[in-house]
Amino acid sequence: MKVVIEGPEVDILEKIKIARSKDKEVVRVVEEMKKVGVKVLREEWQIEGDLVLKEVKIYIPKNEALRVEIIQLHHDVPVVEHGGKWKMTELVAKNYW
Repeated sequence: MKVVIEGPEVDILEKIKIARSKDKEVVRVVEEMKKVGVKVLREEWQIEGDLVLKEVKIYIPKNEALRVEIIQLHHDVPVVEHGGKWKMTELVAKNYW
């Protein structure tokens, strides 16, 4: 499965990269991965470019403002209009963990 990011979400990627450096859990995992020289750790964590993937989805660091922005971006999609919270959750969970 390949993560597909396009449109307005492209701007969010830079924010994710910045927030990653402040998330202690992610910093620990990335350092552990680099130390042993692997790109995949325990089949659940991966490094792809400057992004950390968890279970093949972009890991969103513990940054409430960033998480709200991603949810809001998916909330404003016309297809979600009558799909309720589960449709929005499905859209967010497609690419993000």
